Amino acid sequence: MQYKDYASRMISILKMDHPPLAVKLLKAVDPVPEGFDNTKRLRFCQSLMMAKHGHKILLTPENITCPAAASAFGFKPLPEKLAGGEVMYTMGLFGNREAGAKTLGLMPRLKQGECSAVLITPLEKADFEPDVIVLEEKTEKLMWIGLADIFNTGGRHAFQTSIFQTACIDSTVVPYLTGKLNASLGCYGCRDATDILDEESLIGFPAKRLEEIVSSLERLSEKAIPRVRAKGALKTLGGYHTEGSE
Repeated sequence: MQYKDYASRMISILKMDHPPLAVKLLKAVDPVPEGFDNTKRLRFCQSLMMAKHGHKILLTPENITCPAAASAFGFKPLPEKLAGGEVMYTMGLFGNREAGAKTLGLMPRLKQGECSAVLITPLEKADFEPDVIVLEEKTEKLMWIGLADIFNTGGRHAFQTSIFQTACIDSTVVPYLTGKLNASLGCYGCRDATDILDEESLIGFPAKRLEEIVSSLERLSEKAIPRVRAKGALKTLGGYHTEGSE
């Protein structure tokens, strides 16, 4: 497995603050690798945070604490108060219950029982074939991931999000189900429950795209990335862009 090498190359090229993460959605017949911690009760977004800091986490129907994420992975049905929009409305996230219910009703989810557990680990520590690669980073670094994904084919991304369930659905379930990269701006849950910074967002892509994305990042690092980071076009303005800012 070359996952440690892929992780090292991504971190080096993008000067990443956090390691890329590997996520595996296990089925009932899949063996559970040793060395994964399932003793902590966590939300999925908190599992990403733990993995970001080097931990290897196993989430199951028994230790996942977020009912929305539990439903996203097909662990448990969505509670009625969530499905009906009451929770979203009470939290002040939507102007009425109907808006909350509509949003929850449109969320892509795994079928009940389709997934028995979720593995989350730094990519460099992955000793299994991941399903999805998730990155939590500053927007500029994620921008290059998005460009690397279409570097050889061209095209446009059609990111999907509702600013809710960013970690579990937008960054993990959507890439898993669609086979396509997806980016999200964050959500109430992950920004309340984890150490994600205000200027950071999330992106997830199918692990089968990893080799090509890393290869494309290396091509981008030959010219595009250093030129953008040098801010050459901005420097031609001299100090004009700061005049009147006091």
